[in-house]
Amino acid sequence: MMRKNYSRKLAFIVTLLTVLLAYQKYTSREKEPFPEVTFIADASEPVSLSDFDPNVLSKEQWQKLGFSEKQSITILKYKDIVGGKFTSKEQLKKCYAISQEKFSELASFILLPERTGGDHPKETDLFKKKKITISGAFNPDQFSVSDWIKMGFSEKQAAAILKYKNYLGGSFISKEKFKECFIISPENYSKIEPYLLLPAKTPENFRNSAKNTPKTTIQYHYFDPNQLDTEGWKALGFSEKQAVIIINYRDRNLRGSFKSIDDLQKCFVISAEKFQEIKPYIKLQERQQEKTDFSKTDLNVITFKQLTEFGLDERSAGSIIGFRKKLGGFVNKQQILTTYHIDQDLVQKLISIAPLSATDVPRYSLVDAPEEWLKNHPYFKYSADKIIFYRISYPDDKKIWKFLKLKPEYEEKMRLYIK
Repeated sequence: MMRKNYSRKLAFIVTLLTVLLAYQKYTSREKEPFPEVTFIADASEPVSLSDFDPNVLSKEQWQKLGFSEKQSITILKYKDIVGGKFTSKEQLKKCYAISQEKFSELASFILLPERTGGDHPKETDLFKKKKITISGAFNPDQFSVSDWIKMGFSEKQAAAILKYKNYLGGSFISKEKFKECFIISPENYSKIEPYLLLPAKTPENFRNSAKNTPKTTIQYHYFDPNQLDTEGWKALGFSEKQAVIIINYRDRNLRGSFKSIDDLQKCFVISAEKFQEIKPYIKLQERQQEKTDFSKTDLNVITFKQLTEFGLDERSAGSIIGFRKKLGGFVNKQQILTTYHIDQDLVQKLISIAPLSATDVPRYSLVDAPEEWLKNHPYFKYSADKIIFYRISYPDDKKIWKFLKLKPEYEEKMRLYIK
């Protein structure tokens, strides 16, 4: 009897050990690894950057900005997903094909607002406060900026509406097209629509005619891209914005001149097709560099190339040009010395030689200064909201200065740009 019990216990232990060994073997079996997650890497080739509108770039132009072909296709698909147009930097940043580092590199060159109008509380509040008033039926094609402002739109919104009309070829065409203007909210459109003297539907041939009308036969001729100004590039079929970008690319990124045809091809606003059109006519002329007479060079028009010619490094030259652009121009020479990251001794030598003319520098009163100018100007942006608030109730410069209660040194700087 005892032997039988012993046998049963032994059999149970053996069975239990077998089960445990089988379970251990099963659970310790090497599991199939998860697929490795990889992010699309940015192209490592260095890229020369200038201001650009991401809504007009082709796949090839995105590649010129340093993206791979796969990334470029992804960005264009993302644009279609969000409605066919990027409305803000914030929206573009969400595209997963653009890494955070790459976006930081491009951000300052992107020609888009920081946020979509509806996402920015201040812009939304401002938009809601303006009431649209319509006196009667009207043809929007005949409206000027002042007409749109009288209706209740801001100056900036009115200018954007006219730009949209010009984009369509100089006419809103139909109520359908008018409704697509992103400045005009659905609520405002519903108020305006009954008074619009426009056909309800867009003609079927509109797209073809819109594309064909602006195009004219371009008579190409031999040209040196280093000698063309804005009008010269426009004569070759580029828009004014594209012409400005090409010139900035030449003067700032390439230090004043295209050294080879390849330099021109790398400019991202020149499509591959357009480059092939103009390539046979490009004649880069070798010319001796003329020395700048700095005693006759206005510090408000001096170029990046001329600053480096004087001896400043690229960082100093870029800082001076950038600060001057933000200010709208220097009013006195001491402002130049307050620029960050410059060679003080060399700049002191420069301003002692070169003249400064401030006649073309924009100046305003506190009452009349445009909101955008106040918010972007280095001297006014920190007080911009207060100025805008006070001048609604007290449209008098003297009273506004009193309410601001600024430190003397800050007020002194601001008054340089007050007329």
